[in-house]
Amino acid sequence: MTLSIVLLAMVAAFLGLRLYSILGKRTGHEQEPVLRNPPEERQPPVIREPVPDSSAGQSLPQSDVITIDMAAESGLRAIINADRQFDTALFIEGAKSAYGMVLEAFWKGDREALKALCDDDVFESFDAAITAREERGETLENRLVRIDEARIVDASLDHPTARVTVRFDADIAALVKDKDGKVIGGSMTDAVETHDVWTFMRDVKASDRNWKLDETDEA
Repeated sequence: MTLSIVLLAMVAAFLGLRLYSILGKRTGHEQEPVLRNPPEERQPPVIREPVPDSSAGQSLPQSDVITIDMAAESGLRAIINADRQFDTALFIEGAKSAYGMVLEAFWKGDREALKALCDDDVFESFDAAITAREERGETLENRLVRIDEARIVDASLDHPTARVTVRFDADIAALVKDKDGKVIGGSMTDAVETHDVWTFMRDVKASDRNWKLDETDEA
C-alpha cells in the first residue's frame, strides 16, 4: 500500500485545483508482469444533484452508480465539517485524474512528478521499483485504457489529517521490453482488468490545498 494524489500536482484544471480535488495512491504498478494501476482515459462519474443530509447539515452526492460506500459517509461528513471547501464530486473526479498521472509518472520513471504527488513512504516504494527496473534495463509501454469506476470506500478525519480511500476499477494495456527493446511480457492489444485501492491525505488546517497519495493497495 503506498503510492487525494499529491495528487498530481494536481493539475490540469485539477492542477489548478491541485490535487485538492484529486486524490489516491498506491505503489508498484507496472506491468512487470503488469503492476496494477491503469492510466486512464477518463470518464466523468455519473453524479446527480446533492441531496441534503438533515442530520449533518451537509450533503453528499447521490449517483446512478454507487460512488460512495456507506462506510465512508460519516468520515466524509467529518471532513466536510472541518474543510468547508471540500467537494466530494470534485474529489472523485480529481482522484481519477491523479490515478492516471501517478501511473504515467511511474511507468515513465518520472521521479520528480511522483515526489510531488506522493508522501515519502509511497515515493520511496515507487523509487525502489523504478531503480530495480532500470538496473534490469527494462522499459514499460503501458497505457491506461479506461477507468470503469472510482468509488470512495472509506474516509476519516484524525484531526487535522483527513484521509479518503478510493477504489479504482480500470483496464490497463501493458508491455515490458528488455534492454535490447525485445518484448518480454504483456501486450498492447489485450487490456488487463485492475483493481486498486488508494488512500489520499491532507492536513485540513494547512494552507496547501493539495492531497497526497498516502497509501496504495490491491482490492
